[in-house]
Formats: sequence, C-alpha cells, structure tokens
Amino acid sequence: MVNKPRILVARAIFPGTIAQLEQHFEVEHNQADVIWPRTELLARLKDKAGAFTTGSERIDAQALAAAPGLKIVANMAVGYNNFDVPAMTAAGVVATNTPDVLTETTADFGFALLMATARRITESEHYLRAGQWTKWAYDMFSGADVHGSTLGILGMGRIGQGIARRGAHGFGMNVIYHNRSRLVPELEAACKARYVAKDELLRTADHLVLVLPYSKQSHHAIGAPELAQMKPTATLVNIARGGIVDDAALARALRDKVIAAAGIDVFEGEPRVHPDLLAVPNVVLTPHIASATVPTRKAMAKLAADNLVGFLVHGKPLTPLNPEVLKSA
Repeated sequence: MVNKPRILVARAIFPGTIAQLEQHFEVEHNQADVIWPRTELLARLKDKAGAFTTGSERIDAQALAAAPGLKIVANMAVGYNNFDVPAMTAAGVVATNTPDVLTETTADFGFALLMATARRITESEHYLRAGQWTKWAYDMFSGADVHGSTLGILGMGRIGQGIARRGAHGFGMNVIYHNRSRLVPELEAACKARYVAKDELLRTADHLVLVLPYSKQSHHAIGAPELAQMKPTATLVNIARGGIVDDAALARALRDKVIAAAGIDVFEGEPRVHPDLLAVPNVVLTPHIASATVPTRKAMAKLAADNLVGFLVHGKPLTPLNPEVLKSA
C-alpha cells in the first residue's frame, strides 16, 4: 500500500472537511483549536507535504526551512498576508487562497457594517441596554442617511464591486472609487461607479469603505493625514485587513470628531484590539466576521481542501497564488 501524503490542518475546521481530506491524506488536525506557539507550529510542519492554514499561521522563510518536504500551503481565506509568497516561490512551495466563494457574503457584511455605523446602531443599543432610554428626543442618535449619499470605495476588486452594486442599485448612492488600476468601462457601468483620485475620494465620500489587499504599500493607507481630509460627517468602514488603517490615529479621529463614526471588522495585531478604539462610543467593532456565514465558510474550507487534493493527488491546484512554481516543478 502506498503511504498517503501527510498534511497538517492548523486550526479547527468543519468535520466534513477533515473527512474529505482523510480520504487522500494522513491528517494531523487541531480540532481542539489550540493556538500553537510558533515553535510548535514549525515542529508540526516538519514532516508534512501540505498544510491547511488560516490567517493566523505565518508561512515565511523560517517556516519553510523547518519543513523541507512541504509542497503546498492552502489558506482558508482570500487574503494571504500571512504568506511570504516570494519566499514560498523560491522554496518551490505552492501557495493557494480561496477567492470568489466569499465575495457576495463579504459584500453583504460590508454594507451591513456601513449601515450600522451610519445609523449609530451599536451606540444606541448600548444606551438602551444600560437603561438610559427614558424618553424620546428629536435628536436622539441621529445619524447619517445612506440612501442618496456618496459611497466611496478604496480597492475595487470583486468585493468592492459587490458593495458598489448594492449601494448604487439598492440605495441610489452616488458611487466613486479609487483603485491601483481603473476598471474597464463595462464593469464601471455595472457598478454605476466613477473613478477618482484618492484625495478626491477622501474629500467627497459620505461613507468610505476599505476593500484593498494588505501590502507594504497599503500599510496605514488611512492614517491621520487621510482622516483629516474626510468630511466631519463621514463614516469609515474597514473590512479589508488590519494594518491598512492606523488604528491609533482612527481612535483619536473618532474621539476628536474628525470623522463621525467608523465600523471596523479587522485590526492591527488581531485578535488584540487597540484599547483606544474600545474607549470611543462612535465605532462599531466586530471580530473579523465578514465572511462568517455557514455556507460561505464551508465553501472556503472545501476550496482550501480541494487545492490540497488537486495538487498533491492530481498535480493541479485550483487557485494558485504563485503558478510559476508549477511551471518549474
């Protein structure tokens, strides 16, 4: 009998995904969902041909050196800033992610967070739960309109386009966007979106949604200077990645009413949250759950598993991030 390749599943996932993987591999799993120290993660990778990871496992030159037999790492996420892709490519290790399957769900959540932020839902719920609601008042938790307002989107990939469509077609919003490259006219028309420079985006948007990938270039793309350019009535929503916003600067801007409110699903150094964000009332905070519906998370897990099976069994991953590795294999 041929020995099955050995793989590591670094975090708890759906039992059905484990069963799928066990048909093809010898699986070391972590259904107890222990957050392994770095040294333990590297030790567990040592004899593995593949790994199933989430955003919390860093795969870099050190990890690759500790696992000379590693051939593929499949991330259960569309983002992959936990991967050093150049280092993986240099080591001949395939990197994969899970695009497309979470687009619409994440766009739904982005719009939900925008509305909760604009209409001060978290603030008002805390007020009610604290027993402070004793009478109606004409200005009680008056927020900002969403319909007919200007929606700004920074980062116009699939998720950004999904948010644009929801705003333009569902709420009659004027949609403007900035991206590294302009969309083709057909996509702009489908989204009813207009391309603008970043400065104009910041100055003009009533509601600014961040949906750009994290990189060295996008680190603190929104900091104190950018927040100062926004309208004092504007809201900011981040469903992209922690580190794109300077969280300390955002907390100061919220405290000083530089902008009206923010909705944040991702944080620098998460799961740690900057304590100053916890101290301001005009922010909606959620624990990185934009893709968290059962069907979507199952689809993400299946695609990550299919990438492992596709490469280690059939020699062809479905969604490689560094396909040049396949050419040199």
